Amino acid sequence: VQLQASGGGLVQTGGSLRLSCAASVSILSINVMGWYRQAPGKQRELVANIIGGSTTNYADFVKGRFTISTDSPKNTVYLQMNNLEVEDTAVYYCNALQYRVPFNDVGDYWGQGTQVTVSS
Repeated sequence: VQLQASGGGLVQTGGSLRLSCAASVSILSINVMGWYRQAPGKQRELVANIIGGSTTNYADFVKGRFTISTDSPKNTVYLQMNNLEVEDTAVYYCNALQYRVPFNDVGDYWGQGTQVTVSS
């Protein structure tokens, strides 16, 4: 599975961005798709994920501001980010977890990061 993230950029406080992550396989075959972020000097942390294409989970610090969604025909997962704060500045990574039947294990795939910078 290959993941291609895009949509990052520079935005002012209170602005919006939409991140996209295009998968090389049908996202219907992926069990969990998520977005993580890593700020300078900090550990990578979960922002939001979607399980089985329907159940969504959000970190407390983005609840009410960010929305994760999928477009199955486009094999793409989105992260709509509204009311951005300076603290949201980070590199955002797309992640996919896929149960691999032949190996009876879970594949853990990452896309390249996309930089989000929020200025005051």
